[in-house]
Parts: sequence; structure tokens; C-alpha cells
Amino acid sequence: MSLSLVQSRALLGLQAEAVTVEVHLANGLPSFTLVGLADVEVKEARERVRSAIQNSGLEFPSNKRITVNLAPADLPKDSGRFDLPIALGILAASGQIESARLAGWEFAGELSLSGELRPVRGALAMSLALHAHQVVTRLVLPGGSAEEAALVPDAQVYRARHLLDVVRQFVATPPEADGGDGWARVAPTPLPPAAHYADLADVKGQAGPKRALEIAAAGGHSLLMVGPPGSGKSMLAQRFAGLLPPMTVAEALQSAAVASLGGRFSLDRWAQRPTGTPHHTASAVALVGGGSPPRPGEISLAHHGVLFLDELPEFPRAALEALREPLETGTITISRAARRAEFPARFQLIAAMNPCPCGYLGSALKACRCTPDQVSRYQGRLSGPLLDRIDLHVEVAALPSGDLLQAPPGEGTAHIRERVSLARQRAIDRQGTPNQALQGQDLDTHVLLDPAAAKFLNTAGARLGWSARSTHRALKVARTIADLAGARTTQVTHVAEAVQYRRALKSM
Repeated sequence: MSLSLVQSRALLGLQAEAVTVEVHLANGLPSFTLVGLADVEVKEARERVRSAIQNSGLEFPSNKRITVNLAPADLPKDSGRFDLPIALGILAASGQIESARLAGWEFAGELSLSGELRPVRGALAMSLALHAHQVVTRLVLPGGSAEEAALVPDAQVYRARHLLDVVRQFVATPPEADGGDGWARVAPTPLPPAAHYADLADVKGQAGPKRALEIAAAGGHSLLMVGPPGSGKSMLAQRFAGLLPPMTVAEALQSAAVASLGGRFSLDRWAQRPTGTPHHTASAVALVGGGSPPRPGEISLAHHGVLFLDELPEFPRAALEALREPLETGTITISRAARRAEFPARFQLIAAMNPCPCGYLGSALKACRCTPDQVSRYQGRLSGPLLDRIDLHVEVAALPSGDLLQAPPGEGTAHIRERVSLARQRAIDRQGTPNQALQGQDLDTHVLLDPAAAKFLNTAGARLGWSARSTHRALKVARTIADLAGARTTQVTHVAEAVQYRRALKSM
């Protein structure tokens, strides 16, 4: 038969749309035509597939008119993931493998000129999408990609290292053995007992900022640290991920799927909360995602993890303002003329900045040399709406060298994480979400604010000129403080501490 069908998948965001690779061989002037809205990388598959088949000792039908259609025709296709299904389609159409045996299988993989299979990005996203839509199929992927895809529960994933490893399984009389190391079913990798993070005990002193980190981790709140250079802001932020509760299987899969889509996933970091640290020269597209086809940005790569923005005022204004909606919704939608893609972006923002251009405003160790106008312009780079969406604002003071050298090690990450996990679990049992995600009527229902605490909050909000959003943010932080204390209701002491974390930036 001169027509064959091979199944594969195209990635659009985190969606893995089904693609049928149709191959037809006909008499006529020899040619190799590839159609179906294919990107340049896909069109180059013609040369890779031709060389891979010939160098594998198989017969390439050079005397035939070859037409390859990637259906549906209006779905964009990119990358070299279609090399393997195109090669199998040609071999099936020319009768070198059994076309009927390809039913119930899906293939993806890039071919080298020698026939070796190379990994493709998005393998885990592809497998997770199949699982979410309850599609029962068997996946054949290259080494490296197959191990990713096998992380999804109940996935049937087979690893192949060479084109011949795949061909042997679909000939008229397949081999009895699995084919050695070249062909094997991949077993899933279980969650590790504990992920490894840097220890917060390395940070000496700084009891106030450490308390703020604990509150932020317990409630899922965003945090801004303000302090002079060398006060420990970056060191604190880099240890924040270790305070968060261990990832569930669902969280680990979602986070790893986005990393796989961006080509950044590694099995060594499986079930470890990511910490994204983009440079302050990053553009808005680099932060929120974009391109054609759309790719995830830093906020999506930090899904279920931490996004650390150091030197916050130095980021482009457009990049910072683009964070406002994802901080509220936990998702980012990238729209283009023909397609739109939605990526998850449930990250915790940890930001750090100096109080002024020279960095020493309010420091007891060194005098500030900035004028009031310079300080105002520097702090004015951060808009009010963005600062309004950051729940906790904390000052990180520089420690004298004597205190730094003589202070004993602080409390370890493991002990703080235990308290954080208990507080987070109290919130989940009560309302089903972390406190940061409370909205509308749920906020009134679950905060359980004492009358005296409500009166205190109203007075503080009026004197400080808070917006409605600022008041709600302080209320969520107070509920988290109450959960850390094991209190059923939110009391005056909890609200008073939350108010301390909503102070404006210090000015001259």
C-alpha cells in the first residue's frame, strides 16, 4: 500500500494537539514534498529523514513522488519532533514495515543523519496532556525525553535510541526480545523522599526578614525586601524555596511540564521547587512569555516555585507592569493573530531592591549621598499598583561586622518548614486554598476577624491611606499569622503584625 498514517503530537502551549502524519508514494517525477503549515525546522526534516533511512541500511524510495501531509493543516508545527513519524510513514508506505502495526502508537523524535534519535522538548507536557484527556496510547520517544514522559502516572512510554530500534518492533515478524538497550519500556521515577535546598541557618541575624519569609511561605504571599548592598537580601531569597511545603505529584508534574516545554527540565531537579532568577535586563517577553509559537516565560518556568527579581527598580517598566495580572490570577494568556496559548504562572514573587541609587539610605554603617530628587525618581520606578500587589514589605538592615562574625547559626530550614507546612495545611483544611488565593466572599467567610481586630484594621487603613486591595492583602497576611500561631480567629496581635509589613518605602 502506498499510503500510511502515523500518529504524533504538536505542542501549542501546554496543549498537545493530535497530528496525523500522512505519507503517500506515487509514480512520477521523484520529489519529496512536505505540507501542513510546517515551520522551517520541520521542512528541513526532508534531508534528515532521507540520510537517516539510507545510513540505517534501509531503502529510501528515491524513484517515487513522496508527499507528506501533517494534518490538521491549520495547526502550526515546529521543531524536529516529526522526523521519526515521517521516517516511519515512508517506511510503512514503501512496505518495509507493517502499517497496521502502527495503530495505537504515537511517535516523536529528532533524527540525526546516522539514524540516532535525539531528545525533543516538551515530552513531559505531551505525556501530561494525554493523561489529562484520558487518551490511551503508547508513546515512543528518544532517550532523555522518554524518562520525562514516564513521570506521568500510568503512562506507557518506550525508549528508542536509533531508528532501527523502532523499525524492528514493527516489521512483519517482530523480534521476541525487546532489542537490547536500544528499545525498552521506561518505568516511572517516584518522588524523592526530600528535595535539597540551601539552609536558612547560613544566614546569621536578620530575625525580622526571616519571620517575613516564614509568613510568605505559609500563606503563599509575595515579598519585597529593601536594604543596603550586602545586607543578605539575595542570600535570604535563594533559601526561600526550601521553606515551602514538599511538592505534591500534581504540582511536580505541572512544574516539570512547563520546564520541559522550555527545554529546561532535568531529572536531577524532579519534585524540587524551581527558583527563577532573571537578570534585570530581561524584557517583558522574557518574563511573561511570547514568541511564535508562544513559549513560556520566567513566570511560568517558576510555576509552583519562586521568582526572585533582584534589583527590582532596574527592570524595564513594561516588564514589571506585565507581572500585575499574573500575580492576581496565577495564569498568563499570550494572544497572537492566529493562536492563543495559556500558561500557568502560580509563582511566589520575592523581590529585592536598594532604598536609593547609592543603596545606603537609612544605613547606620555608611552615609547616603543621594539627593531627595534622586531617591524619589529611583523609588518612583515602581508603580503603586505593582507595590499594592506585593503582600509583604520588609526592611533588611546591614549587620555590623562584629555581630556577623560572633552570631550563632540561625534556625534551620527544616524546623521552619514544619511550621509552614502545618499552617498551610490549616488553611487548606479550612478553605481549600492558601490564604493568598482568598477572594471575595471567601475572604469574609474564612478570615474570622475579631471585632477589635476589625476596628484596628480600619483605623490603620484610614491613617495610612490604603486602597481596598492593600486592606485585603493585609487581611490575608493576618490570617496567615493566625494560622502560624494556631489561632482559630484573627486577632488584634495578628493584624498589628500584618500592618507592619505594609509600610511604604523609606524616603528622605
